Amino acid sequence: MKFRSVKFKSVNSTNNKAIKMIKHGQITPTIIMTEKQTKGKGQYGRKWISQKGNLFMSIYYQLRSRKSLKRITNENCQIIKKSLSKFLKNKIKIKPPNDLLINKKKFCGILQEIITYKEKKYIIIGIGINLFKSPQINNYPTTYMSKYCSKRINKSLVYNAIKKKYEKN
Repeated sequence: MKFRSVKFKSVNSTNNKAIKMIKHGQITPTIIMTEKQTKGKGQYGRKWISQKGNLFMSIYYQLRSRKSLKRITNENCQIIKKSLSKFLKNKIKIKPPNDLLINKKKFCGILQEIITYKEKKYIIIGIGINLFKSPQINNYPTTYMSKYCSKRINKSLVYNAIKKKYEKN
């Protein structure tokens, strides 16, 4: 499946932007990326701290299978893990349901939402990756990806790796 790419300077949340686009009839499989998120979303209504220079994106497409949300979540974590592993010296661990860790520290969060538009279901996969900075969160160790890379990375390389994996799957 091919994905259309849409890039923004600033949005409140890439997932919220995806919801708006779907509800306005923009249902082509799409990947949204932004330089800045002013109200990034995390699990259970938590906030995703979106530090400048990191990667914020959402992917959406129509759900056509009857897989459970748990299975879809696992598949998305695996796709993103495989996409990012090629850049890293260290092993990535998945902390269920949807965090990616290096050395027991969170560097990537994934937020999935399912919405219905004209009786069809769409999945939105929000991905926040600490590429160059990580927030200080009490009682929750965080890190950033470039600290563990064997060579220089940038947002475009990481974005394209994830896009390619989704287009193959």
